[in-house]
Amino acid sequence: MSQSANQRSRKTLACTSEATAFQKAFGKELKRRVVDEAEPYAIVQADTPHELFHAMDIPIITNQWWSAYISAKQLSGRYFDAMVKKGFPANSCKYCSLGLACTLADEPETAPWGGLPTPTVLVARLTCDCIQHVFGLWAKELGSEFYPMEAPAWEHKEVDWFAHSKDAWDRVYQPDRIEQMVSEMEDLIALLEERTGRKFDPARLERLMERINEQEGYIWEAARAIGEARPCPVSIADQMPNTMIPQWHRGSDWAVAHAKKFRDEVFERIEKGLGASSNERLRLMWIGAGVWHDPGFYQALEEKLGAVFVWSMYMPFAGPAYIRDLKGKPMEALASRVASMNEVLHLPPWMNGWMTSEAERCGIDAAVILLPPDNRLSQSGTNLTALSLEEAGVPVLRIDADMVDADNWDHDRMVGMVENFLHEKGLA
Repeated sequence: MSQSANQRSRKTLACTSEATAFQKAFGKELKRRVVDEAEPYAIVQADTPHELFHAMDIPIITNQWWSAYISAKQLSGRYFDAMVKKGFPANSCKYCSLGLACTLADEPETAPWGGLPTPTVLVARLTCDCIQHVFGLWAKELGSEFYPMEAPAWEHKEVDWFAHSKDAWDRVYQPDRIEQMVSEMEDLIALLEERTGRKFDPARLERLMERINEQEGYIWEAARAIGEARPCPVSIADQMPNTMIPQWHRGSDWAVAHAKKFRDEVFERIEKGLGASSNERLRLMWIGAGVWHDPGFYQALEEKLGAVFVWSMYMPFAGPAYIRDLKGKPMEALASRVASMNEVLHLPPWMNGWMTSEAERCGIDAAVILLPPDNRLSQSGTNLTALSLEEAGVPVLRIDADMVDADNWDHDRMVGMVENFLHEKGLA
């Protein structure tokens, strides 16, 4: 590993620094509530109904956000080593188990916040074999309870689901699956009310869902504009924080206002003809979670080759995955969003159908796909998506690396791999 070669990303937009400053302040406030004041809180997976917690003003720590936070502090290798020493396999799924590894290491002197206190509950959908084990063990270590949510088979295979998810969600995501998810959410609400003393207000959830529609609409407008613009006004180094940070706070006044500010700043750069690179020649697609330990990777070839990463899943996902015509049924609309969030990002035919369409929409010249060696869910659908892209005429480079574990990552080697690939394909 060559940690010293890792680079910070260059930010183009003014609102990017505003988003990161907000998140830094939020992290301090979250620590105050959860650690200093011992307020009831939950640890949750990214594909769970965060909106229920937001509507009840219950703080949450998202497992993936916590993993990225630990990774950015260059602590992942230390905690995975500690996990192996305790008898766990070295090939554990890194993204989902880094939080558990940090708890198992039990090093208050190195852990962010000194480690996490006991949560009210841990919540995850059972989307793969490891989730139940990771969250069950984590709950036991923290002295809490794991509330699992089912991930039943999705029999309705609509390849262009993204074209109908806004207004036909009750068909696309399958009525029986939506019904089951609503039932599980109602049980979760009852558990939270009992454990925290806070009451759930359906009207507050509906207002939140309406505000989320507004927020995601701004992000989706910006995503469409970026796909059409030549040159690409902002690379994913700006897209990711301005999408993901508001997503953690979706529906809040700040998140809605920031999404609008981001869209407006993107539009302004397009009007001025400004690009992420001064000589854009190649438009690249990044498939997979972000490489949180080396954000500078994405911009390393912008000036040398004019190769710009214009697409990652986070930003264009805002439209089809989040925007819903509520139809007077906010719980059901939310259930449709949650029921298949992981599936459309990782499993065929939904993943490859959407990403192949997105490659065409954005004029992608080549794709780079992250294949975490120990993450079976990411690998299974991702390989089939690579085949779909190649059949559509988009060359694909597969990188065996992990989004939070930097042990097998070397910045210069990975950048060189992308550069050689582009030369071999006659694109550079």
